Amino acid sequence: MADYKNNSENADHPPISSETPLDHEYDGIQEFDNPLPGWWVNIFWGTFVFALGYLGYYHLSGRGDSAAQEYASEIAEARELEAKRAMGDKISEESLAQLASNAGLMQDARGIYEARCVQCHKARGEGGIGPNLTDGFWIHGNGTLMDIYGVVNDGVQAKGMPAWGRQLTPIELGKVVAYVGTVRNTNVPGKAPEGHKVAGALSRR
Repeated sequence: MADYKNNSENADHPPISSETPLDHEYDGIQEFDNPLPGWWVNIFWGTFVFALGYLGYYHLSGRGDSAAQEYASEIAEARELEAKRAMGDKISEESLAQLASNAGLMQDARGIYEARCVQCHKARGEGGIGPNLTDGFWIHGNGTLMDIYGVVNDGVQAKGMPAWGRQLTPIELGKVVAYVGTVRNTNVPGKAPEGHKVAGALSRR
């Protein structure tokens, strides 16, 4: 009988661990001070230190590229390779037309145009200091892509237009020329026509 009673008490109250008990309990449950494993603590502090370094480098110092920036950079590199393939070894009407047909490359070319050409030709090519690029009139040549390439590459010293071929890379030059080709005959209201009207050009709106 005594043995049964002792066994019953032992079942209700398991042996107390040798670890140091804390000075509180909840609902009759005694809490013991069982420290976390060393490997777990090391991993925790390692991730904490890494997070501080990541925050400082990528978000506070401004030196690290975010995932979005790296993605944009990779896309830009891919487009550069695509532009090189489109242009081939020699600039031609066909290679420039191929550039002009690529919406992604023309988006990049728009940025070059805004940085280099807007001051004289305005945002939509309607003309300011320079002529309107959107009507059917051309001062130099007949408005073919190769005509445009020659003007942009060599410049027009008498009109104050720089020779962009000396300042832009061959890819940038090809892209901006192709972009100008995309605004031909869109007839954006702006500067009055200059030069001669090209046969087959759309009438001015």
